[in-house]
Formats: sequence, structure tokens, C-alpha cells
Amino acid sequence: MTYSIIGFDPKEKEWGIAVQSKFLGVGSVVPWAKANVGAIATQSYANTAYGPKGLDLLEQGKTAQEVVDLLTQEDEDRAYRQLGVIDANGNAATFTGEKCYNWAGGQTGSFYAAQGNILVSEATVQAMGETFESAEGTLAERLLKALAAGQEAGGDSRGQQSAALYVVKEKGGYAGFNDRYIDLRVDEHPEPIEELIRIYHLQQLYFAPTKPENIVKIEGDIEQVLTEQLTKLGYMTGDLQEALTTYIHTENFEGREQKEGYIDQEVFAYMVRQK
Repeated sequence: MTYSIIGFDPKEKEWGIAVQSKFLGVGSVVPWAKANVGAIATQSYANTAYGPKGLDLLEQGKTAQEVVDLLTQEDEDRAYRQLGVIDANGNAATFTGEKCYNWAGGQTGSFYAAQGNILVSEATVQAMGETFESAEGTLAERLLKALAAGQEAGGDSRGQQSAALYVVKEKGGYAGFNDRYIDLRVDEHPEPIEELIRIYHLQQLYFAPTKPENIVKIEGDIEQVLTEQLTKLGYMTGDLQEALTTYIHTENFEGREQKEGYIDQEVFAYMVRQK
């Protein structure tokens, strides 16, 4: 009832999954991952035990294919299951039981495994793989592009409902306390992939570090527009810097806060778009 792609970035040491389904809250079922261990997508009458069990096996040093074999051989209902795995070294494996509803299947390539069931055709899986291989950007961006390409090629034959993006990286979580680098879900939406991409961009705005080239001095036109916008939004009660600081802290942009007299252009652009 789902299509997904799992991937690995060997340079950044990131593992991740992107998934879409005509199913409520697919992100609560399919994606499992652990930094420096690997990633798993379990779907089609999903056996969610595959997630923690599979990660334990990967942590023991098993390869992706060994994990697929071990998980499925002990499952009496394996004929109904679908599974994708990437291990710590980026090796990928995929499994589709013979009783999964058509179209069902998967493919692997360099640092990815794509799979789906109840699809319009195999073109969805092929499009995900080809797009992941050719796309540029971060792992998250490549996974999202692949997911969108899969939908464009046909997607789930029953339609859309939910989508999720889960990427892990050592100390990649909030304030570096865990590996949950990106963990976004759209649990119910008529266009869940588009919505997932939208909130991904918001996640990057809030939590990605400022690019040095995006730090600009508050002067001239920027100062004028900034003053006008802070006034419109109700923050401008006195000093411009004080109003900007209050806005940044209210909107949770502390990670993008600059020294006095400067502003992150992405924060500025977001503010200008606000009504």
C-alpha cells in the first residue's frame, strides 16, 4: 500500500527514508533508522518488528541482504511483506513477497533501495531509482526528489494520503543530543508529498545553520523594509534591533540570529512574506 526509497550519503554519513502511501500516518509505520547502523523500510501488511529487529542485526554487523534474509525467513507471513534495507556501509537490499498486491516490486542501486506495492506500474520504482541516482543536493533533497518523481510516474494506484521523511546522522538531532537529523511527517493531506517538501524547507529555515554568504548588513533598503515589516507585524515599539531580537526569539529563529546590525537573508525573506 506504499512506495518508499531508502538512501545513504557516504560523505555526510547520513541514512534516510522517504515514503508515501494511501494510508493514515505512514511515517509511524514504515521508516526505521539509526546513525552509523543503517535504515529500514517495512511495508505491505508491514511487520513493524522488522524495524527494531533489523537495526539490531545491522548493529551486529550483518549486511543488508543478510538482514532481509534473517527477518523474512522467520516470518510465516513473509509472502505479504515488503522490505528495504541499507547497512552501515551503504549496501542495499530489497524484498517483495509473492503475495503482495500488484504492481509490487523493488530495485537497488548505488546507496539506495526503492520499493512499492499496489502501484500503477513499475515505473514508480524505476523513476525513484533514476532520480535518486541523478539528483544533486543533500540526502534529504535527493530522497524527496525521488519520492516526487515516483508520484509523477504513477505512484500508489489508490491515491495519496500521507508521507514522511526520516534522516539520521550522528549528533544530528536538536542541539546534538540524538541522531534524529530530520524527522518530518504529513499524516493526512490531499497532496502529502508537496506538503512534506514545504515543511522540509521550513525545517531547514529553522534548524540549518546560516550560510556565511547570506549574512547581510541592516542598512539602506533592507533597513527600510525591515522596519516596515516589523511595524506591520506588531514588533516595532521602539529600537529596531530590539524589535528584531524579539521577533527572532518569538519565531524560534535563535539558530539564525546574527550579531547586532546584521540579519540572515533567509530569515529576512521569510519575514517579508508574512502577512
